[in-house]
Amino acid sequence: MESVRPPWSPDADYSHIPFFIRRMDTSGYIKPAEAPAARLPIIGFIYVTSGEVLVDVDGTSYLCQPGQILLIPQQSAFTIRFYRDAIGFTGGFSPSIISDTRSLKYLSSPLHQGFWFEEGAFMGMLFDMLATSFEKGDRVFIEKGMDLFLSRLKPDHRASVPPAVNHFLDSVFDPDKLPGSISGYADEIGISENYLSRLVKQSTGRTVMAWVDIVRIQRAKKLLAMTSLSIIDIAASIGMDDQSYFSRLFKKETGVTPSAFRKMMQG
Repeated sequence: MESVRPPWSPDADYSHIPFFIRRMDTSGYIKPAEAPAARLPIIGFIYVTSGEVLVDVDGTSYLCQPGQILLIPQQSAFTIRFYRDAIGFTGGFSPSIISDTRSLKYLSSPLHQGFWFEEGAFMGMLFDMLATSFEKGDRVFIEKGMDLFLSRLKPDHRASVPPAVNHFLDSVFDPDKLPGSISGYADEIGISENYLSRLVKQSTGRTVMAWVDIVRIQRAKKLLAMTSLSIIDIAASIGMDDQSYFSRLFKKETGVTPSAFRKMMQG
């Protein structure tokens, strides 16, 4: 399966680009790849219509789910930590393309906002039309469409992952640490297991151990694709001593066994 290109390239020169947008579709995405960290001289955005994307901006995590937009201020350091079956749009724009920049007055930090039900469906159609207009070079519609989009922003509706959850995500995605237990993460943060479990579930819609399993599978994919380590050694390297349980979990998450995945990636 062909690798999905990361939304932005840190090597590209965006300084003279007033607007760009690309369709994002990582459904069924299984090839291990890491989107590099980047800083844009323009305002970046991610709009998710289905699936989810976990983005780190200047050290804070934002979990973008269906109907949610994330605006990333100019020159903010960001990277995509995780995405699953994410469909939507990514891109960036310069304030010069906007006729009324008052909506950007308070964009000194990332803006994470949700558009629900009919409004979310409308925003999805608007971004689809923006993508089509960009492909056709229709700057007039792009300017009008961006004005319409920005008029719907509510700077006072910012939302980010709570500090304790952000600490947990930092720890679980740390490549130098083995995925751990709920008690281990709770002790590290200095809160109870029950409180951490509630915070993570409320903030991300996923349990602590579900995130741990996601990281385990991500690392296993990379090892299967890029090394000749045995399945049992790969299981041990991601903190799982039971090879059979690892194989069941891997197939549940990816739809294929570890051996079949390796053949797909190396064949």
